[in-house]
Amino acid sequence: MDGQIGGTIERAPAVSHRGAPTGLGAATGSLFGAVAASSCCILPLVLFTLGISGAWIGDLTSLEPYQPVFIAITLGFLAAGYYRVLRQPRIACAGAACARPLPRRIIKSALLAATVLVLAAIAFPYVAPPLLGV
Repeated sequence: MDGQIGGTIERAPAVSHRGAPTGLGAATGSLFGAVAASSCCILPLVLFTLGISGAWIGDLTSLEPYQPVFIAITLGFLAAGYYRVLRQPRIACAGAACARPLPRRIIKSALLAATVLVLAAIAFPYVAPPLLGV
């Protein structure tokens, strides 16, 4: 009955892009974790440099005891993201569901930005005193 009018045409099932490990979730998590890890020291400095001020910025220093936790979580997200982007094989799929996946360079850029930010958060306590003359 294939090819006839009114008949059913069987098609190969399309593999959903949702199951493909792209690393988007890990990249997003690593960006949020990197911002959280830098919120106690780097974020207030950047905000003051940009001219943004307020009493609430001083409250960000209260997050300093949680910085190691944020860094550990961010490093986990970064490891998962780099694994999914660089090591895991790509899944081939058919159909419109996978026709336009998110470009890998966007995910790689997000992972790189999170890596730079978390490295800056780790290095800040060692680099800041000589730079600030303390």
